[in-house]
Amino acid sequence: MKRGFLLGSCLLAMVAAAWPAAAAQYNWTGFYVGLNAGGASGSSDVDTSTVFSPVGYFASTSVTSINGNGNGSLSSGGFTGGGQGGFNWQTGNFVLGLETDLGYLGLSDSRTVGPVVYPCCSPTTYSFKQSVKTDNLFTVRPRFGWAANNWLFYLTGGLAVTSMKTSFDFNDTFAAAHANGSKTSIQPGWTAGGGVEFGLGSHWTLRAEYLFAQFNSVSLTSSNLTAFGVVPFPANTFRHKGDLESHIGRIAVNFRF
Repeated sequence: MKRGFLLGSCLLAMVAAAWPAAAAQYNWTGFYVGLNAGGASGSSDVDTSTVFSPVGYFASTSVTSINGNGNGSLSSGGFTGGGQGGFNWQTGNFVLGLETDLGYLGLSDSRTVGPVVYPCCSPTTYSFKQSVKTDNLFTVRPRFGWAANNWLFYLTGGLAVTSMKTSFDFNDTFAAAHANGSKTSIQPGWTAGGGVEFGLGSHWTLRAEYLFAQFNSVSLTSSNLTAFGVVPFPANTFRHKGDLESHIGRIAVNFRF
């Protein structure tokens, strides 16, 4: 979240202004561990569709209507926090590092469509709900930085992984039709961003960081449509998918060994 990154940067600047100047040249080489916290915003594209079958439940116009309304987008916001660890190697002003982090990423949103009147069968209607949710984030990222004594300005990017759940739920008033599905999957993706870090003496550092993360879609197929109470219509297969991308702004404190 860009706002979180800006707030963290302001906090870092105030701490740096109040901190005594480093007495000797600062060296960033070494291992470190720490904690981070901040905010995140997410956006998802979702799509729910079905198919027409001569022996199925839906009229062809109903399929066209459902598929046309099944494409949409979601937005979410929430807290993020966790821990990180890594290693830096400094030569001159250039700093090369490798960092991994694991933590909470609380993003969840849903979209409800309808009730929409069936083109074939007014005034009966259909509706459905779509959702995407995640609550964790893991990354492994090299860092490329430029050090100015106890200031470090860096860019970073690499692998991002999350456990993402996407789901849908369909209902109508024509014959109490119902179908649903959900799937939770470990989804790989990528992340990139940058930040600024300030050395508070020889062992502690304070950091403000921004990351953008994007993950692959979770897709599922469901053939559990029923109507008229208990009559199954497996020929009307539903397909659903959802993806996720996120903007993350956070501050972190690290202990250097």
